[in-house]
Amino acid sequence: ELTFLQEWLDRGFAGDMAWMTRTRDRRADVRNVLPNARSVIVTATLYNTDRPYTDALPPDVARLSRYAWGDDYHVVIKSRLDALLEWIRSASDIPFEGRAYVDTGPVQERVYAQYAGLGWIGKNTCLINREIGSWLFLGEIICTLPLEPDAQGLEQCGSCTRCLEACPTGALVEPGVLDSNQCLSYLTIELRSSIPVAHRASIGGHVYGCDICQELCPYNQPAPTSGDAPWQPRAGLDLPRLVELWRQPDAELRRLMKGSAMNRAKLVGFRRNLAVAIGNSGDELSLAALQELAPDRPSVDDPLVQEHITWA
Repeated sequence: ELTFLQEWLDRGFAGDMAWMTRTRDRRADVRNVLPNARSVIVTATLYNTDRPYTDALPPDVARLSRYAWGDDYHVVIKSRLDALLEWIRSASDIPFEGRAYVDTGPVQERVYAQYAGLGWIGKNTCLINREIGSWLFLGEIICTLPLEPDAQGLEQCGSCTRCLEACPTGALVEPGVLDSNQCLSYLTIELRSSIPVAHRASIGGHVYGCDICQELCPYNQPAPTSGDAPWQPRAGLDLPRLVELWRQPDAELRRLMKGSAMNRAKLVGFRRNLAVAIGNSGDELSLAALQELAPDRPSVDDPLVQEHITWA
């Protein structure tokens, strides 16, 4: 499973994410990160909340990937893993080396999660747990302790292909294989340039990320929800209307995004996404808002944003 990364990169599926290529050798084995590693401890944290999925929302409501509307999971989970690591050090009879990562280090975490018995890698490329679904933040502690491994998680997707059929751009080119160049999450988060015209209509109301392939998964029907405070939507990001987000001054949007995973797209990228979603909504009042003069929104004047306003 670890060797598939090189094939995926060779097929050009990483898009403009050059950092994936730069770190491919380190990602091939956790012993490239911690030379004497013997074990990987993997955790899964449920982040699903009690909000409706995107197919139940009106077209003028912004669709935000639910992992991003709360606090930055990198920070929250990392602090918990650091505490866990310190507890293990205090409980261990022998000294050991250990490092904790949350989607930041060169670790193919889904593979290790599967072998840690947390679930299996589904056809939508997400780790799926039979009991609690796939709305999971993964974290890992790489250590030199010779721990007894858990039983590997076994694939249980069967003949189901709902996620492949539901993807609006066909980004899931085959079971378990994602072409980032076509993925709405990549297009609205990682891509720094213009969104290809061919994919703009497919974006619909998605302004940050996409959860469609998880929403349709039978193992999330229904999925349990978490009441953990960091994962609840922030005020201003709780089912907001597109036009309300668009009319927010730059300073307010920065405040909303501060301390969340949404900073990844940057303010100009988020404005670009909003313009496309407003165009797709067909709402006349929202479209008129794109033409408003707003000195407190200088990001609107960026050439990238203006291009997408014109398209909208």
